[in-house]
Amino acid sequence: MTVESYDVVVIGGGPAGLSAALNLVRARRRVLVVDGNRPRNAATLTAHGFLTRDGISPLELRRLARDEVESYDEGEVVFAQVTGLTVSGSGFRVVASGVRGAADIDVLADTVVIATGLTETLPAVPSIRAYYGTQLHSCVECDAYEKSDAPLALIGETHDLAERALLLTQWTSDLIVFTNGVGTVGDDDERTLARLGVSVERRPIDDVVGERGAMTGIRLTDGTEIARSGGFVRPLWSPSLSFVDDLDLDRDDDGFLVTDAAGRTSLPGVYAAGESTEPGPQQLIVAAGSGAVVAAAVNRDLIGVSVERDAPVL
Repeated sequence: MTVESYDVVVIGGGPAGLSAALNLVRARRRVLVVDGNRPRNAATLTAHGFLTRDGISPLELRRLARDEVESYDEGEVVFAQVTGLTVSGSGFRVVASGVRGAADIDVLADTVVIATGLTETLPAVPSIRAYYGTQLHSCVECDAYEKSDAPLALIGETHDLAERALLLTQWTSDLIVFTNGVGTVGDDDERTLARLGVSVERRPIDDVVGERGAMTGIRLTDGTEIARSGGFVRPLWSPSLSFVDDLDLDRDDDGFLVTDAAGRTSLPGVYAAGESTEPGPQQLIVAAGSGAVVAAAVNRDLIGVSVERDAPVL
């Protein structure tokens, strides 16, 4: 049986992966995008900060990007969940289970771009997901403008809450940090925040409360209810990379792929774009830019491989 082969298989169909794919098909590379179709921002109604697309639905942005990739003869997008990525000869074998009725995938690739992004775990507050993507968000740069001057909550259980709270003071002077009895805000940081009018609430949270789908406050376990109309959540992030275990790629202490500035991993032929590497700003335009950078490196490296392969034997 002949297994279909591609110049590049892109694993992940978010802005990073689709941007890489678009630039690669325009470099006349045969590209397959394998997308599990479970975007982290599926609950978000609008995306901001993407030039010419400010306010677009993230799902619509992905649809438009898929259409653009597939408008080229060299581009193909399938919905499937990658279950295996292994070295095969001088390239790689990608195996995936189809989703949404799509067929299973078993293909070869000269190179692979990993752009599967993050899995996020929210604080264990019962109703938090009911407001996530509408009144509660995780990306300050993406969504803070729409919360300007509102009474906001910052909910998290991590050590970097003070830094995120300081950032939020650019948009509101009415902010309370809720640590849920777990998160850490040091004494010096708390004094700095207090000078800016930000208070720290360390009592455990019972739930986020609201009426008719609109958030109205945070209820603590002692029954105290603190009025808030919205805010931000600091999730715990982890990379979605279980399928690369057989490749033994270098990772940092948090499990993210280690790459050079162009997205090359420790294994030649495997690249990473977007938040499969150490996450930074969560804006979609940043992820798309990362994909474009990686695509340029992939194309140049493939040219080098072709030249080396076709060089005369002396």
